[in-house]
Amino acid sequence: MTYEEQINLKLQQWILQLQKKPGILERSSRGLSKKINQKIPQKAHDTITAAIKGMIQSIIYGVDITPKGKVIATELPLEIKDQKAEEWIKKYKKIGAIEGAGTGAGGIFLGLVDFPALLSIKMKLLFELAHIYGYNTKYFHERLYILNIFQLAFSGYDHRLKTLSSIHNWDSTAKTFNDPDSIDWEKFQQEYRDSLDFRKMLQMLPGIGAVVGAWANFGLIQELGDTAMNCYRMRTLKSEI
Repeated sequence: MTYEEQINLKLQQWILQLQKKPGILERSSRGLSKKINQKIPQKAHDTITAAIKGMIQSIIYGVDITPKGKVIATELPLEIKDQKAEEWIKKYKKIGAIEGAGTGAGGIFLGLVDFPALLSIKMKLLFELAHIYGYNTKYFHERLYILNIFQLAFSGYDHRLKTLSSIHNWDSTAKTFNDPDSIDWEKFQQEYRDSLDFRKMLQMLPGIGAVVGAWANFGLIQELGDTAMNCYRMRTLKSEI
């Protein structure tokens, strides 16, 4: 079995997992996160909202995010691209863990700093991965693809299914977005806020924030990296869903 055939099988398993309805544990976790969200000061929510809006604008216009390195040739074997992608994910997990430990030690106030900082780390990783798989982020539709990957990784079940469909049918999807102002950033930030992991809520608690912050960022970046790799694999192999 070739490497591409092995990856195709893994992709089918990953897609089935995404399409699986949330179980009791996932629903309970999401519900608990929402309750904790309600107890967090409005200042925190305002900070998160502003960070997400700024991130979306940076992605749309490519401000200070586009990697300096050249885009890797599309004909390079998928296995080599995957290896390079895993190296970058490992690097950014370490960066995220260090940043999370530092801000987590400060409780809720420094925890507020962590949200925009972690968003920046996540976005830089996604831009690097796009170039690894041969897609140039100077083009608007490639930056839009990155936004969709982000939404796929951090959205509720219903929105996740819609986003998966958009990514799978990307050639058609890209044609419907020609105007940056047509992006519903409010819906985007709402989905992200609602899916903020329980781990990130714990990071704001005094005493355990540093440990939890490092652990949370490490795991969230891994999950995002895995999602991005699978999206670019699916696009490269033209996998069916």
